[in-house]
Parts: sequence; C-alpha cells; structure tokens
Amino acid sequence: MNDALDRELSIRTVDATPYAASLVEGHRDFGYSLDTALADIIDNAITAGSKSIKLMADTVAEEPWIALADDGCGMEESELVEAMRLGSKNPLDKRNRHDLGRFGLGLKSASFSQCRKLTVLTKRNEKISCARWDLDRIAHCNDWSLELIDNPQTLPSYDLLGSQGTVVVWEVLDRMNGGYANDRVKRAEYMNGELTRAERHLRLVFHRFLEGTKPRVRLSLNGRELKPIDPMASTHPATQKDPDDFLKLKHGDVRVRCYTLPHHNRMTSDQWDEVGGPEGHLKTQGLYVYREDRLIIAGGWLGLTRQTELTKLCRIAVDIPNTMDSEWKIDVKKASAQLPPLVRERLKTVIERFVGTSKRTYRAKGQRLVDETRFPLWSRLQIDGKIVFRPNMEHPLLTAYTEQLSDALREGFERCIRLVGAGLPIEALHAEIAGNAEEIAADKVNERDLREFIHTLALTLTDNGVPKSELPDVLKSNPFLKARWESAEPILNDLLKAD
Repeated sequence: MNDALDRELSIRTVDATPYAASLVEGHRDFGYSLDTALADIIDNAITAGSKSIKLMADTVAEEPWIALADDGCGMEESELVEAMRLGSKNPLDKRNRHDLGRFGLGLKSASFSQCRKLTVLTKRNEKISCARWDLDRIAHCNDWSLELIDNPQTLPSYDLLGSQGTVVVWEVLDRMNGGYANDRVKRAEYMNGELTRAERHLRLVFHRFLEGTKPRVRLSLNGRELKPIDPMASTHPATQKDPDDFLKLKHGDVRVRCYTLPHHNRMTSDQWDEVGGPEGHLKTQGLYVYREDRLIIAGGWLGLTRQTELTKLCRIAVDIPNTMDSEWKIDVKKASAQLPPLVRERLKTVIERFVGTSKRTYRAKGQRLVDETRFPLWSRLQIDGKIVFRPNMEHPLLTAYTEQLSDALREGFERCIRLVGAGLPIEALHAEIAGNAEEIAADKVNERDLREFIHTLALTLTDNGVPKSELPDVLKSNPFLKARWESAEPILNDLLKAD
C-alpha cells in the first residue's frame, strides 16, 4: 500500500548530511562514564583476539593521557579507516559468536565521551598504521575528513605497540579533569579516583575472562595485573549452586544458573566486601546478565521481585548470545538491557522458587536463636499477626535470680525486664540491618557475668538429666555462648574439673 502511494507522489531528494561539528559533539553524550567507556574499548581488544591488554594512564603530566594497548590481530590501514568511521557496523548484521561489539560506535563514542583527541595506532604484518579524530579540528572544518599520520613515533604510547596489535590513545581529557583544569594536583587526584572506580568495574565486567590460572585475557593497569571479582563467589566452598536451566528461543539459548552466597560468617571480611562492592549486598543481589561472557547487568531484579535483606544472598547468572541483542535491547554502552517477555515469564518462576533458598539461610540462623531447647535469652512470639521479641523470663539465669527476691522486689524486677523488651529499638535495628547487617555486633560480656551465666545454665541442664560429659556440646550450641566460646570454654572446663 505504501509503495503504491509513493508512486502517486512527486518526490525529490536533497542532501541532508549531518553537520560533522554538531553530530560529533552529540556523540559525546551517550551516557558513558569512564568505566563503561574503558570497557567498550576492551570489548574491541577481546574481539580482536587479544591475550594481553595494558591500560596505561599518566595523570600528572601537563597534558594527561590514557592509552589502552592490546596484542590482538591489528589492522591494515583500510580496516583502521573503517574502524574509525562512526557506525562502521550494522547492528542487524550477523556477528561472529564471540564478537563483543554491537553498533560500530563504541570505539568512537566511548572515546569522545572522555577526550577530544582520539588516536589509534595499529600494526599488522610489520606495517604500522595510525589515524586520529581531533574534535577541535572537526569543529573548525565541519567535515568528516580523518587524519592519517605517517610518522607516529613521537605520539604518546607509541612504545606500547608490540609485534602486532592496537593502541588506543586518549588526549585532551576535558571530561576527566573534575573541574580542576588549572590545578594539576587536584586534577590528578580526581583522575586517580576515577581510575580506581573504573578498575573495580573492569574486574567485575570481565571477570570470566580474567579467571583461572591460565586466564583467557590478562588485563593490567599501569603495570599491575587486575584480578577478577566473581559476583557469584562461585569457587567458595560454601556457595550453593543450582543446576543450569536453559530456555531455547528463536535466536539462541538463554542459560540461567542460580547461586546462593555464603552467609557473611562463612567468608572473610575482605571476601564479603569484595563481592558486595561499595553499595553492599542489599543493592547487588539479583540478576547478572552476561553477553558472550561479558557482564552487561550487575544486580537488581528488573522489577521481578523486591530487594530485601533476606534475599541479599541471591545471585542469578543469565547468559545470552550476541544473536539476541535486538530482543534484549542492548544499548550502545552495553551497560543495560530489557528482558524479553518469554524470558521475563520464565525468570519469574525461577526467582519465586529460588529466593526461598536465601531466605532459609537467614531464617535458619534466626530460628536457632529462639530454639526453646537452647534456653534463649529472647523469645519470639506471634501476636495479632505481628512478630514480637521479649526477654525470656523462663531463662535459668533470670529464674534463679527472681527466686532469691521478695515478692515486692520480684514484681519490680520483672517490670524492668518487660520494659527493656518493649523498648527494643525496632526501627533503628531495621535501618542498621538493611544498611550493613554484617557490621552489627553484640556487646561484650565481662568474665564474672559470663561465669555466672555458664554456672547457672550448666546446673539447670544437669538437673534436667543432661550428662556432664555432654555439657560442652550442648552449651556450645547455645548462640550466646557459641559467639563467645573462646572465653566460655575455659570457664566450663574449670567448672567440670571442680565437680
């Protein structure tokens, strides 16, 4: 119908080529940050078959620069010119299986987001080619003529070029000075801080490439090799892993695998902090979407469920091929995506089943705190649909003390204990737990109080038929004593020897 209509119209064409100066400035604002920009350049290096990628940065120079050098296949001059062209690849074209590219914009848009001068040196078959986009020159000339440099030996990072490979150089870093263009010290501090944040991002996004004793890729920053950050803690012995689940679709298979992280008591502080990152585990729970092993989405449930303290151990790895980019709406930065309807429905089912594992990990520990067979200091009650915690007035330590009081004093003592229970700071506890649960700790107990606690509890247990030989095992299972067992064990041993 549209073709027939067109035949009836009188149509003329005019040249509406975009103004170079205007369009190229627009390409600076696709939403890249330093970390996503660097990741995009590294995508190209990995696609080119690189085994070693070196990120170098001189932040203290009069004119700071950043360079990223790889040992990939390199390019002929004609290939370099094509790579420097904006929109050099059609996103609808079929790609090689391990191609991490998308629109053919990444090299240019990622670089322009941080600098005004992009230079690429490349070497293949002993021949060096060099090309440069200078945004100030484009602004002046308003054309798309690319500069080809025949004598690049004096350029920054020329010496990073090996027997083959490519070096991407960023100069005139106007987006990276933090507003301190005329203060070299503060500018360097700001740039170093940005590079530190970018380092963590790269260790996370490319962790699958960096893992193992013989990694597929070695990535370094100013000569220091970067180690991977595995958000699944998949090599930790206490991590729970579900079998793979596959969803077969028209343009490829989606693989889903669920992980439950260990409770923080099972990990070192460094391990826990590294996996949780600066935002903490509450914010980093959820879906981790990988495109050809490259991390696209790092955490969050994409509207499928709520982030809660009880599900903060949940991680779900979702692997997709690059043949599904249009369905997932992968953006230019390769930093966001949208779930296709079929995948969304399957993940709903997976998440509903899976989050129970993480909740049980926490609830099991919580239930043990109020197990009646272990003489808890606090009782957990359900009253009118609400969960209430009260001091356990039947605890042996409290009953032993109240029995020594007169009726008047006993009534006053029990009133004080009830008020302590009613004054439990629920809102403050909830805020602390939601923010950083692993930083909450119980108050210290002096040795005299601990000794009285052990003596009273041991006497009650033996009076109820527990053999003295079993007291160490029984008392160690008490949460209060388990957390202080290093101090409690000698006291118990002295008690048993005295008897």
